[in-house]
Amino acid sequence: MAYKKLWIALGVVMVGSFAVLGSVGYKVLHSAPPIPSQVVTSDGRVLFDGTTIQDGQNAWQSIGGQEIGTIWGHGSYVAPDWSADWLHRECVFILDRWAKQAGAANYAALGIEQQAGLRARLQEIIRHNTYDSATGKITVDPARAAAFDELYAHYSDVFTHGRDAYAIQRNALSDPEKLRAMSAFFWWTAWAASTERPGSTVTYTQNWPHEPLIGNQPTSGTIVWSVISFVLLLAGVGGMVWYFASQPRALADELLPDNDPLLGLRPTPSQRATIKYFFVVAALWVVQVGLGAITAHYGVEGSGFYGVPLDRWLPYSVTRTWHLQIALFWIATAWLATGLYIAPAVSGAEPKGQRLGVNVLFGALIFVVVGSLAGEWLSIQHKLGNMWFWFGTQGYEYVDLGRFWQILLFGGLSFWLWLMWRALKPALAKRDQSHALLLMFLLSSIAIPLFYAAGLMYGQRSNLVTAEYWRWWVVHLWVEGFFEVFATVVIAFLLTRLKLLSVPTATKAVMFSTVVFLSGGIIGTFHHLYFAGTPNVVLGLGSVFSALEVVPLVLIGFEAWENIRLARSRQQHIWVAAYKWPIYFFVAVAFWNFVGAGLFGFLINPPIALYYMQGLNTTAVHAHTALFGVYGMLGLGLMLFCLRALRPGRAWKNGPLSFAFWAINIGLALMVLLSTLPIGLMQVWASVEFGTWYARSAEFLHSPGMNQLRWLRMIGDSVFALGALVLGWFILGLVTGHSYDKEGFVAEGGWEVRPHEDKSHLPAA
Repeated sequence: MAYKKLWIALGVVMVGSFAVLGSVGYKVLHSAPPIPSQVVTSDGRVLFDGTTIQDGQNAWQSIGGQEIGTIWGHGSYVAPDWSADWLHRECVFILDRWAKQAGAANYAALGIEQQAGLRARLQEIIRHNTYDSATGKITVDPARAAAFDELYAHYSDVFTHGRDAYAIQRNALSDPEKLRAMSAFFWWTAWAASTERPGSTVTYTQNWPHEPLIGNQPTSGTIVWSVISFVLLLAGVGGMVWYFASQPRALADELLPDNDPLLGLRPTPSQRATIKYFFVVAALWVVQVGLGAITAHYGVEGSGFYGVPLDRWLPYSVTRTWHLQIALFWIATAWLATGLYIAPAVSGAEPKGQRLGVNVLFGALIFVVVGSLAGEWLSIQHKLGNMWFWFGTQGYEYVDLGRFWQILLFGGLSFWLWLMWRALKPALAKRDQSHALLLMFLLSSIAIPLFYAAGLMYGQRSNLVTAEYWRWWVVHLWVEGFFEVFATVVIAFLLTRLKLLSVPTATKAVMFSTVVFLSGGIIGTFHHLYFAGTPNVVLGLGSVFSALEVVPLVLIGFEAWENIRLARSRQQHIWVAAYKWPIYFFVAVAFWNFVGAGLFGFLINPPIALYYMQGLNTTAVHAHTALFGVYGMLGLGLMLFCLRALRPGRAWKNGPLSFAFWAINIGLALMVLLSTLPIGLMQVWASVEFGTWYARSAEFLHSPGMNQLRWLRMIGDSVFALGALVLGWFILGLVTGHSYDKEGFVAEGGWEVRPHEDKSHLPAA
């Protein structure tokens, strides 16, 4: 077998990595912070029980969960991190209470020595673990019980009357019983973040958040593993550069035909049926961009949109939920539709009934998208009662949709896999030079429904650590992992079909990229879980392997760009210009892979960095430049490529595409450089100097300088949105006809279809 070594390497990586991920995951789930049977005071008062904590977690989930602030640093960024906020407020309350008992006005009025004494006393009662595994009880000092009563009243006021500074609408939660339960849940998350594990001097969350009042500082492991990750990053990049430079290059003259290889080919019925997927992709994307602008504006005007009280109908928790969910929907739809288009093209045959299957899947996807979005709104508006988990929102970022819709989506992905299999089966039977690439295509297709199923592994009342562990399987392994492998294979097929890449070159590049990416990417999932109630082994493995997540698409993008540049130097190959803008989006993917996933990703990946950056806007920088910059650009590029290939004889107007491409990329860069990144870096400074709570506080985030930085985001957002609208208008024009060149020319030097020439070989419009 020509690729035997690569297949062996891939098998070793997959088996070894998942063995580690599974075995360590078992330890993670069985060493999670315990949910006590009761929380009692040393003088016998029962504060609440474990059922109350779980009820509180559910109350928090039902109103948006991680879309209203964060827990342990995971979630949205306008409201506080409730764990850090509760912990700091509890500490301040207790210190002031003790200071008043000593005759002072408050803690700040005491002398330095007295303050130091109270901090030592506070550290003892907060960090000391009083959980009794035999009885399941946690015993706390009466001062902590008084703090709970005080903070319960505070958070009841926040969620009942709303807070513009937090973008929390009035009556977000007003039931006193649910408010008390949610306060108990917040208390438990703060308890886990400040209480040392049995037999350790480190808290359940690795001393996160940074809280100087109780000595929550970076651990030695956080620092040492960060240094090791820096070294491994340099070694990994050097190794990839060396390997890539050592590979032979195929000459463009050997690859490029004189005419478009797709010219004259007629799309199959199922391929034509995929067109509507791409129009829905374009429509969802425009809607998602609009929701992003509204969500960002809530950061400066927490209850409305330029004076309109929008939070009455579309509160922040809804717009952010929809913004994220629609992003996943349109990106995934673009990739799935591309797979459905590619499968018959590579096999050269179409199974009977394939078009019907494509249409049925389309209807199912629309049902899931509309139903889940409606359910999320109904849940947050308290209109689903106890059915919120099944038909509303689960409250976990990126997997917000209710369990019913989640199951249906898994069923849809499985049906898509069946459609892919039946279309690829004839090509797999040929066992020609494309066989290895086809196998990679099939394996990556199998992984898509398989790893989405990880989101079904936790329940409504699962421990938060359990939910976080499986949620990151979906976000990291499904979205960031195997979908990227799938997209890499799809791009390779598209470029080999146009003969811009040879099949052997593409196959080797895809397999090597997959091996390298997954060798770090699978175990690298743990870098999301450093401070999510996990043991020290997660910190070590996550830091080391996430440093090895070398960007795979750079190889394919470089190969494509090299061949395009060579092709443009020869007039007889000028037909490549017809595919210029779809391929430019692939080039943009390579750029944002380096910047968004690489630079900004590694900015927050080392444990010492994430310790101070967890839950700050530096994470949003990575999310925007990686999720959209890489996966969104991929989705747009694949969409344009398929629409271009479905009608290769029709000339496009390249002006709108040129404007949209540059506006989208420049807008994204301005959004990050003028606003999100400076805000994030200022928050990091505040986090290092004063603590995580302060970096997320309204006092800091709504200071004049920070508000000015938020308003500066309008520049990038406006440019980006204009590019999105123009691209959406162009896609619509492929239906109405206004996006085609009426004269029959491909802009910027493409081939000419003259009116007197025989056009019978061209596909119908």
